[in-house]
Amino acid sequence: MRICLAAILTLGVCIGCGQGGSATSAGAGKNNPKQLPDIVGVTHVDGKYHLTDKDFLNEGADQILALGSRVIKVWFHNPPKSYSFNSQWLPMPSMVETARSPYFRKLFDKPFTTYIMMCFSKGRGAGYWSNGITAEQELDEQRQFYELAKYLLTTYRQTGKTFVLQHWEGDWLIRASYNGNVDPTPEAIKGMIGWLNARQAGVNQAREEVAPDGVHVYHAAEVNRVVASMKEGKPNLVNTVLPYTKLDLVSYSAWDATTVYAKDPNVFREALDYIAANMPDSPAFGNRNVYVGEFGIPANEHPAERIRRLVPHVVETARSWGCPYIVYWQLYCNELSAPKQTPPVSSNDAVRGFWLMRPDGSKAWTWDYFYGLLNSDARTIR
Repeated sequence: MRICLAAILTLGVCIGCGQGGSATSAGAGKNNPKQLPDIVGVTHVDGKYHLTDKDFLNEGADQILALGSRVIKVWFHNPPKSYSFNSQWLPMPSMVETARSPYFRKLFDKPFTTYIMMCFSKGRGAGYWSNGITAEQELDEQRQFYELAKYLLTTYRQTGKTFVLQHWEGDWLIRASYNGNVDPTPEAIKGMIGWLNARQAGVNQAREEVAPDGVHVYHAAEVNRVVASMKEGKPNLVNTVLPYTKLDLVSYSAWDATTVYAKDPNVFREALDYIAANMPDSPAFGNRNVYVGEFGIPANEHPAERIRRLVPHVVETARSWGCPYIVYWQLYCNELSAPKQTPPVSSNDAVRGFWLMRPDGSKAWTWDYFYGLLNSDARTIR
């Protein structure tokens, strides 16, 4: 994922239907087929430019709706950092208060069917559990996710909306660095298992107390180093943590598999199979409880031909495999090509090119691809 890790670890701040058992309750049963706009989505976070005078969170949301998607991935943690343009965020001492903020209320009132939200509990750094987690910390983690899930289940009942609460790329989080050559410690592995199960316990508690009534709240982990485990047996979240959890879903930030696409186009599907083999099944999604939480390619660094091969390959493979969601990274590019530039930028060359829309307001080929896909007549899958 293309987000600054150091701030997350030290301050808890982040800037940055196929086969199997997908259940009707998740909107994917045989009698309730999902349409592509309810599967294929886009991330909107920390773009380095804006194109309107709307508040930045909802500017991006409106662009994604115009694309034809009803699935959006946003950063729920520290939104003043991720959505600063044209916005004045008030203090938000709890996750419930964040959900109640005017900008998120406006977002949640829009006609999206699924909101995938990057969440961390309040009051401590994101990786506080890396040296172990106490029973008291697990209870507080559970409480905060219970409160948020209960609020969403109560406030948005009978709306048909789904909320997926997930963390950011876990294989970097468990290491406290981007160094994939450093194995996660036993303490970090054990701490992450307790942390994830506590978050899930909070969501479960809310669902038991407030029976879902036309609204769903799920919890997910996110893996991002899968190929090294699959091919070399390296210890990562996928094979040291997931088997000991009982989560609704797991997100795959699929940069590793899609990077090697040119050498072996089968790796991405193999990675989905490997994740599913290590991920316990869930009641709502069965053995197809793996979704693509991130994939993309920087347009300023790769030839157009490669982009036009890679993006459809990932979408088509994930669709045929049975992923409940496929989320593209992202709407507006969040990575500067030269770090000394000051956002908002206006030049297309000022960013790396993780985009559907460029700084000059023009639409990229990826916009045209997704627009055609999402607005075609044959977009329902069973």
